[in-house]
Amino acid sequence: MRSLPAPQAPARKGPTVDADRAARCTEAVRDIAEDLVLVADALLHRASDDAAATVKLFALVCTVADLAQEATGALVVRQRSQGEPLDELALMADRSIDRLRKKYPPRTIDQNLAKRHRPMRAPSPARPAEGLPTPANSLRKPTQRLACALTRMWKQAGVSQRTVAQHMNVDPSYVSRMLSGQREITLQNVKLIVDACDGNLELIKPLWDAANGIQPTAKPARALRAYLCALRYAAGSPSDKQILASLQRSITKDELRKAFDGPGVPEWPVVQQLTLALQSLPDITRPLWRKAHTDTDTDTRTLTLPAAAFG
Repeated sequence: MRSLPAPQAPARKGPTVDADRAARCTEAVRDIAEDLVLVADALLHRASDDAAATVKLFALVCTVADLAQEATGALVVRQRSQGEPLDELALMADRSIDRLRKKYPPRTIDQNLAKRHRPMRAPSPARPAEGLPTPANSLRKPTQRLACALTRMWKQAGVSQRTVAQHMNVDPSYVSRMLSGQREITLQNVKLIVDACDGNLELIKPLWDAANGIQPTAKPARALRAYLCALRYAAGSPSDKQILASLQRSITKDELRKAFDGPGVPEWPVVQQLTLALQSLPDITRPLWRKAHTDTDTDTRTLTLPAAAFG
């Protein structure tokens, strides 16, 4: 009798297309990429300081590694969800296809991405700052001040969001979310927006630092003045007269000029009231003021910005 051929194992099904999952992975990779830039900026900032603690540098490096792992998982699942084979990814990762499948199962990656914590976010005040009601605080947060400044710069430039988006190589809706404060923004994207608007980065960078918990590298007094000038720009560049009127002249014109131009640093009540008048949170300004006030080598130079920068 002729022997029957041995039954063949059922062929493995091809990758299942899941457009929704692929879209979630794409968004997650974008978020992770932004986080990587923020952490890398912080690492570069600390690494530039010869006195930086090794433990803090190592913690940032570990965060970079963790983010890279999150991105790897999201991209593997994205590839599978798009119905694409894993051959090339396996080759680049020096892993077998089965190893990638087992290490990054879609459901597990979905769960991890849904609960992931984004690093380098500026801490929110635990209580309403200086007695202000919570609804007002939401508009005074550093992220909103940054968004207001970028929006003002964009409007002054007279260019469309589509033009800015083309310069950044992103979708116009992505630019809209950054300008409205609905999306965190990397320093690289800030620079691209400023460049597209032919603006002045000095008016924006202090606000980005505050929104991301980055300590300024300038001398303390100059860092404080730069931040106050940036707040003033974000608030619409009110004149000295308008600021004094809003504060019911509780501070003098000389104190106001000292806060913005130096020399020296005014007392905290002056900076506190000025911060409130410029629609920001004193909890953010106080550490800058404290460093400037206690600095034994106070920078007496004035911060000069072109008049055109303030519109």
